[in-house]
Amino acid sequence: MKNRVKELRKNQKLTQEELAELIGISRQAINAIEKEKFDPSLPTAFKMAKLFKTSIEDLFMYENK
Repeated sequence: MKNRVKELRKNQKLTQEELAELIGISRQAINAIEKEKFDPSLPTAFKMAKLFKTSIEDLFMYENK
């Protein structure tokens, strides 16, 4: 799944570690999400969208491969 996590994180001047702490997951999970190697759980996606003040649909884009 494509996402804008890295872009939005950098816009807010957050490190992966800071973002991870804010939403309650590991830095490694943030890294995997940003590299599109891992899709977050729905609760995590909601937390990210709320933090970045955007919709889940704007943050994560489904691609039918």
